[in-house]
Amino acid sequence: MSQEFDEKTQNSAGEFEEKEHKNCGAGCGCQSPLADDGDEFSEEIQSECECESAQDDEITKLQNELSEITDKFYRASADFDNIKKRLEREKTTAVEYAAEKFAKDLLPIIDALEEAAKIDIEGNELADKIEEGVKQCINLFLSTFEKYGITPISTDEGYESESGKFYPIQLVEKEGAKTNDIVQVLQKGYLYKERILRPVMVILAK
Repeated sequence: MSQEFDEKTQNSAGEFEEKEHKNCGAGCGCQSPLADDGDEFSEEIQSECECESAQDDEITKLQNELSEITDKFYRASADFDNIKKRLEREKTTAVEYAAEKFAKDLLPIIDALEEAAKIDIEGNELADKIEEGVKQCINLFLSTFEKYGITPISTDEGYESESGKFYPIQLVEKEGAKTNDIVQVLQKGYLYKERILRPVMVILAK
């Protein structure tokens, strides 16, 4: 009876040990339940890390795209402002110099009047009155010109080669004159505000 009880006890212990250590041990190469849980946890952590890394890459990509779009927007906005300012300047200039062509067309008229005023007929009362009337017309023209920003180009300071205000058509020998001294003014020049309406036509000394 005692022997039978011992055998049953040993068998039960063996079954319990087999259940607890089934497929375990140094020789079988199998992992315990604790080892399986550790591998699953490690794989879960690795999966989460990979997911976070992919999200970080996507965020970085979107930030770069946003930065590029923002830069293009600011550039386009700056270009638009520059174009707008340029058009406003051109519009202002066009309005300011709207009468330029008309003023230029009037210059031959005042040229003709000034040439007529140079004619000297002594002893002719009628001619003197005509001359006086012509000079009055010239003065009226000049005062009206000045009112609208049209002024004669002065030759008091001599020839200025780089200003564009003078148009030399001939060089002549002139005793006592220095090189580029104005020998004769053939046609008066005019400014329209800050623009050269017509340069002064001159003859210069060699």
